[in-house]
Amino acid sequence: MTIRSRKHHKVSHLAALIAAALPAVAFAQTEAAGGELNLPEMVVTSKAEAPYKANRSANTKLTQPLLDTPKTIQVIKKEMLREQGAGSLMEALRNTPGITMQLGENGNTSAGDTFMMRGFSTQNSTFVDGVRDLGAVSRDVFNLEQVEVVKGAAGSDIGRGASSGYINLIPKLPTLTNETFGTVGYGTADKSNLTADINRQLGDNSALRLNLMRRAGDVDGRDYVDNSSYGVAPAIAFGLDTATRVYVYSQHVRQDNTPDGGISSIGMKGFYNANAALNAGGKVDTENYYGAKGDSERIDGDMFSVKFEHDFNDALTLRNLSRWGRSNNDRTLTGINALAAPSADPDSWTVSRSRQVVDQENQILANQTSLNAAFDTFGLRNELAAGLELMSEKQLNRGYATAAQTIDGVAYPAVPVPPANLYDPSAHDGLGDPYKTGVNTDGETKTAALYVFDTLHLNEQWLLNGGVRFEHFRTETDSAALASGALVPRSAYESGDLTSWNTGLVFKPLVNGSIYLSYANSMTPPGSGNFNLAATSATSSSNEQVGLEPQETEHVELGTKWDLLDERLALTLAAYRTENANQVSYDSFTATYFQEGKTRVDGVELGVVGQLSNFWQVSAGIAHMETKQIDQFSTSAENSGVRWSPDLTATLWTSYSLGDLTLGGGARYVSEQERVITAGADLATQNMPSIPSYWVTDAMVAYRVNDNVNLRVNLYNLFDEEYIESLNNSGARARLGAPRSAMFTTELSF
Repeated sequence: MTIRSRKHHKVSHLAALIAAALPAVAFAQTEAAGGELNLPEMVVTSKAEAPYKANRSANTKLTQPLLDTPKTIQVIKKEMLREQGAGSLMEALRNTPGITMQLGENGNTSAGDTFMMRGFSTQNSTFVDGVRDLGAVSRDVFNLEQVEVVKGAAGSDIGRGASSGYINLIPKLPTLTNETFGTVGYGTADKSNLTADINRQLGDNSALRLNLMRRAGDVDGRDYVDNSSYGVAPAIAFGLDTATRVYVYSQHVRQDNTPDGGISSIGMKGFYNANAALNAGGKVDTENYYGAKGDSERIDGDMFSVKFEHDFNDALTLRNLSRWGRSNNDRTLTGINALAAPSADPDSWTVSRSRQVVDQENQILANQTSLNAAFDTFGLRNELAAGLELMSEKQLNRGYATAAQTIDGVAYPAVPVPPANLYDPSAHDGLGDPYKTGVNTDGETKTAALYVFDTLHLNEQWLLNGGVRFEHFRTETDSAALASGALVPRSAYESGDLTSWNTGLVFKPLVNGSIYLSYANSMTPPGSGNFNLAATSATSSSNEQVGLEPQETEHVELGTKWDLLDERLALTLAAYRTENANQVSYDSFTATYFQEGKTRVDGVELGVVGQLSNFWQVSAGIAHMETKQIDQFSTSAENSGVRWSPDLTATLWTSYSLGDLTLGGGARYVSEQERVITAGADLATQNMPSIPSYWVTDAMVAYRVNDNVNLRVNLYNLFDEEYIESLNNSGARARLGAPRSAMFTTELSF
């Protein structure tokens, strides 16, 4: 925290006093010896730490400091997440503009981390140490050094599907220190948090690190909804501070939650129903729970990694990372849909319910070998990163149903799912559990990729940056689908070669600043997101059809970056255009689908992070974007925009230290998000055509009792703003943001 900066400030004063005293001492000694005074030149420098600011990415594919990297990158460090009391990845991502949360399709509620970035879905573009992290899971930050958000098409960085960027999570690894840091927290809704970060030096060049997490409690403002999780992340390292280093580390997380199906949107701004009586209805109680006690979500996540690094010399390093990972999500949730008003009395009004199951297994096996080198060619300095990636990703989804039907001669009765009273639902209603139908999708994508990135220093002011990735993929899907009451096995596969590249020109008018122009692309072949391939058909709207051309995203960006205030404050500004082509669209004349649809996003983003003074930290960002769909037709009408893509988002977090007292706070703004994007639609007859804009303000107070104990209070949604955080695709169901809440935390460090 900023206390460290204060200590550095004292150290700099001490250094100055020593520097002033040394000449006098030396002169006295010289006089006493009758000698000649001949002092060496002494330069005393001191730079305060900037806890929020990172100078480089941990991603070895990025060969330059962030200042000279021609793309928008935000690094969210653990120091800021600690001040905010953030526990999940979704909470961490509130610190970057241009990201919005999603609730899911009509009749379904999304599982795990589900978000959009710059107008495109990014939930399948989450990585750990540069390796894709699969699974419908809610990720915790207890074992993270930092979260890196890379924006813009990034196919050359990570391969298929990186239309608007990716999230790279950097785990904590052992260091040659003996440190223990822990937190004990308790908050509103009976929430409790426990974390521990224990690092021990085992020998001259080896160390052990253990991170632990336990979280439990209810959800503020909601009845019956609760979360419980624990995590263990051991790591051991050998050869630290030597030319050859080996890291062996793993992470194991277990979650047992009661999932939240949200509340009805009746009475909210923009609500509409064909039944005029319902339009006069008031809001439901925000604590209403429409599920059953059988609703549950159990998540298991395991990850095991081995990383090897060898420095041949100061300019050449070889790395190899091997990983096996697995996650399981077993969830039963009650969703709500259509409303019914059998009489004018609101007490008789009901809402239909659906029982939804997510039964998903994910597995990944990956090996990456990379080489970083610095060398001169014809007198010009090169900094190169090259590598080979081999990967297997698998996903299995099992299907469930509640309707009465016969499958392979076996009759299944309907599962009872009675409607709920709209204004007074009961969690004790008898809701049946969906039965397994035998329908399933079992998919796998195998990838082999070669990549190379190079930065050529033309002179002190001009840098040329470029990279290319050649990737061969093969996606196979084995599935079972219902057809005329029988399970029919199906299989499909798609394979091909993808080439993604990026280039950037950087001009440095001063050593602490850069101006850049960059271009990049990415490719998204069918089935790359969910491993589910469909048969080729001109009358099918699926983007997963075998034989479709990959969607291609092109991204151009003009930006500038500056390190100010003695390199303690980073300022970034970028304007960009992203265009995704080859989307499936509909021809109403021939009643067929074809690939001519496009999505275009134009935007500007401004960011600032670092220190305004030794005691004042800040992280802020604001993003404006305009989204447009071009030649994009469905069976009903032309689409004009992109759902859940607000034109303005902003975020701020700042803290100031007054001795042992630290005051902090922040705010987030999200402008209106459109749900209805059909061109020419009469919004007055559309239910919840958009999510209204909102502001949310948080605050923090911390007091350092001594070197070992720090007390912190976090207040969330300080002004108790009621706002819709996410809405389902039909507008029938909303999830509200958390009301005013608090968490008291004791931090212990030894």
